[in-house]
Amino acid sequence: MPKKLITTSVLLLALAAIFGILNAHKTADLRSAAARSETARQQAERLRSAKEKELKATGTSVTVAHTKSPETETKVAGAEAELVKSQTEKSDLQAKLKASEAQIADLQKRIEPAASNAVSGAQPAAAPTDVQTQLRETRLELDSAEREKALLSDKIRTAQERSTQLEQEKKRRAPGSGNPGLRGTILAVNQAYNFVVLNLGGRQGVEANSEMLVLRGGALIGKIRVSSVEPSTAIADIISTSLARGVQVQPGDIVIYAGSSS
Repeated sequence: MPKKLITTSVLLLALAAIFGILNAHKTADLRSAAARSETARQQAERLRSAKEKELKATGTSVTVAHTKSPETETKVAGAEAELVKSQTEKSDLQAKLKASEAQIADLQKRIEPAASNAVSGAQPAAAPTDVQTQLRETRLELDSAEREKALLSDKIRTAQERSTQLEQEKKRRAPGSGNPGLRGTILAVNQAYNFVVLNLGGRQGVEANSEMLVLRGGALIGKIRVSSVEPSTAIADIISTSLARGVQVQPGDIVIYAGSSS
């Protein structure tokens, strides 16, 4: 009887030891799985935080772009007004210059006969003193007209330079030029002819040959190139090489200005 008890005790101790070893392995596996789960959770949290920052930055840039839009339109309108004023001044100066040139030609015609008479000694109907006085006055008028012509030419040149600068400033400040905040939506897609219709147009600053990024769910899926622009809509060709295999542009996709390819 004691031998059986001892044998049973040994067996129980052996089983306990085996179960202890198995439990230790299971505990180690559970701890390893928990560590892996915690690492994955931390990585997901970091990715989520980075994505939130990126979305906030994008939203801020878009908000700033839309906030600056009225200011930009005001500057463009001011530049256009200055351009019209400069062109008007230029036209007035050119008219004055033509009048001055006509006056110079008339004075030269009046000087030539008087100068010829003075050189040849011919006696005109008027007294010699009157001829000399008239000739001197005419030459003074001619000099004055020549100076006025030179002054008008300088003013025209200045007006031309100012007009050119205003033209360049107008183009630089145009709403569609380098406008990273310009964004809209695809209204329709024609897969047969590979083009889309946008809810943006010339009023929003869309320009022909400009490229736009196509986003879906915040991810870039491809690019399009604007081919024609209407006041409130635009048509753009799908750049097929920019799409991943099996991906197609769909109505409702977001488009963002990328730049001009012209």
